[in-house]
Amino acid sequence: MSLIHLGRRGMLAGGAAIAAAGIIRPREARAATQLQLVLESEVVILDPYMTTAAITRTFGFHIFDTLFAMDSGGQIRPQMVEGHTVSTDRLTWTFTLRPGLKFHDGQPVTATDVVASLERWMPKDALGRMLRDAKAGLVAKDARTVELTLTRPFPLVLEILGKPNAPVPFILPERIARTPGDQRITEIIGSGPFRFRPDLWRPGNVMVLDRFDGYVPREEAPDFLAGGKRVKVDSIALRVLTDQITAATALIAGEVDYQQYVPFDMIDRLERARNVKLLSLGGLHQFQGNYRLNHASPPFDDPAVRRVLWKLADQDGALQAIGIPPRFRTACDSFWMCGTPLTTDAGAEVARLSVEQAKAELARTSYRGQPVIFLGVGGSISQIAGAVLLQNMKDAGFTVDEQVMDWGTVLARRARKDGWSMFSVYSNGVDMMSPLTHFYTANTCADYPGWSCDERIPALMRNFVNTESADDRKRIAAEIQRLSYALTPSVMWGQFTIPAAYRTSLNGLIESSFPMFWNVEKA
Repeated sequence: MSLIHLGRRGMLAGGAAIAAAGIIRPREARAATQLQLVLESEVVILDPYMTTAAITRTFGFHIFDTLFAMDSGGQIRPQMVEGHTVSTDRLTWTFTLRPGLKFHDGQPVTATDVVASLERWMPKDALGRMLRDAKAGLVAKDARTVELTLTRPFPLVLEILGKPNAPVPFILPERIARTPGDQRITEIIGSGPFRFRPDLWRPGNVMVLDRFDGYVPREEAPDFLAGGKRVKVDSIALRVLTDQITAATALIAGEVDYQQYVPFDMIDRLERARNVKLLSLGGLHQFQGNYRLNHASPPFDDPAVRRVLWKLADQDGALQAIGIPPRFRTACDSFWMCGTPLTTDAGAEVARLSVEQAKAELARTSYRGQPVIFLGVGGSISQIAGAVLLQNMKDAGFTVDEQVMDWGTVLARRARKDGWSMFSVYSNGVDMMSPLTHFYTANTCADYPGWSCDERIPALMRNFVNTESADDRKRIAAEIQRLSYALTPSVMWGQFTIPAAYRTSLNGLIESSFPMFWNVEKA
């Protein structure tokens, strides 16, 4: 999604609750300077190519590195790459790795590792598949030189190699990258600024990442995902606290240094708390909520049934039910986020709340009372957003079966083509601002949970990639959105900001909806 989930309610408070929740530092994980972090959820899937879950991407950016990276202005900058050249016909791209790059096992990073990693990654990513389809060859010319040859000019080579959208093209050791694509990697070794400590991993409790002393940062200042990643603490501990109220209480008490997403009903208290600051960002650092539909199984295998949901989605109602303050929310009909270069209302005329019209439309479809199986994440804001839609669906004549579970179970269930109809989720704006990266358009006609497909969209996506004109891209994006409203791969439930919170003892925190802990010092 980067797919994201946040718990909202809690009952425990104070030191006893903190201890009960497992926040007490295990002796073996302590270090000279260790940050205690509560992120959006537990890291469940460690293979960065095997899911679009945002928490896996966050884990990945600390453990692995990329050839290029995006800065805060949206520009793509060299990261592992020292430099690159492009032939005059734009068919041959040559990349030279920076000297001194090493993996966490002490082995040097070589061009062979890059080739193997990209070959494993490309089939798993919509943009990667586009690059693969334009590729004539990808070879290691020597230890530090990679040569990519194309069958035709492809304007977005750097944008794809430096994209922040999951699955990210992280570089792995060749022997690990050779793991069959349908199997998860079991050895987590990267060349990033932190290294994974499997011996200190306690699933359900804590994951520890140590500073990698062999990492060679770039000389530039850190800038979003680009620049020099200088680690100034000994380690970070990713605490598993599913109850966000308890996590916020621990933050106020000084037992936690950082909480990625704070409960909305704790904002006032956190703003009043001593030694706590809120980090509230707008624009691309906002989030887009979606109800993802399963096109492979009844009743949403019928496009007419899917389209009924546009009359039942109540963005204002969902955002209010969650408790998001007005200054942090907006209803938005654009698949590509409001306030971005590609914002459009094309096709949005169908998205007008009317339970009575939806009831009449549903009666004209093939729907005959089949249960709609909704996968809900217990205690999450996505579950609350789902409850608003589900009530409207019941009022319109749908039979609803809400099944509540944790997010890890949703990830497992959604991989099957049967046994579920929809789930609610929200994703980073940087992922949803373009048809090339929006999870539900970028993966159309692909083997991706939900299995939505309109064969006209991939052709338009190719046109979008190949055009050099910003105006043409905006026009094509509008047409893709028009088709998407008819296809209904997902239905939006709102655009909003979730503030992060941190102790004032932290300095150098990079302002981003991606939690990053290089450059951070603890007083």
